[in-house]
Amino acid sequence: MPDAISNTSPLVYLYRIQAIEWLPKLFSNVWVPTAVVEELKEGQRRGFDVPNPSIYSWLQIVDPRATPSEWLSLDLGPGELAAMALALESRTRVVLLDDLLARRTAQAAGLMVWGTLKVLLEAKSQSLTVRIEPFVNRLSETGMWLSEEIRERILALAGETASKA
Repeated sequence: MPDAISNTSPLVYLYRIQAIEWLPKLFSNVWVPTAVVEELKEGQRRGFDVPNPSIYSWLQIVDPRATPSEWLSLDLGPGELAAMALALESRTRVVLLDDLLARRTAQAAGLMVWGTLKVLLEAKSQSLTVRIEPFVNRLSETGMWLSEEIRERILALAGETASKA
């Protein structure tokens, strides 16, 4: 099993669709930088439905030694920057990111990038769920914007066809 580093949004979305417990089944271990923990704590303070990282024994807090200075001018949050910087230092780990700019930046740096949707596809391929469509639908309901084209493409990759609501 690979190891992972997660940014805030994959943790939030997987938590909201009740699939966060798939992470320790898909990865040997999962790291999050302190910046991600702080973003989650701020979300809790503001009353948002976000996970409390301290209750997940499989989640380890690890911080990068440095962040590439050229990334600091990008419109990325502290969690994204820290997760990507940590992934640069641990290139064998998958970095979990949903933000398009963060994903493109990480891919340009040669990092292995998965988003929340890839986690769903992997969960199905490893028989953690029979269908991902209900989870994809819940993602939309919990705030992740998905175009109909992306939704259909993900379901096709999973070997599922979209049900008409």
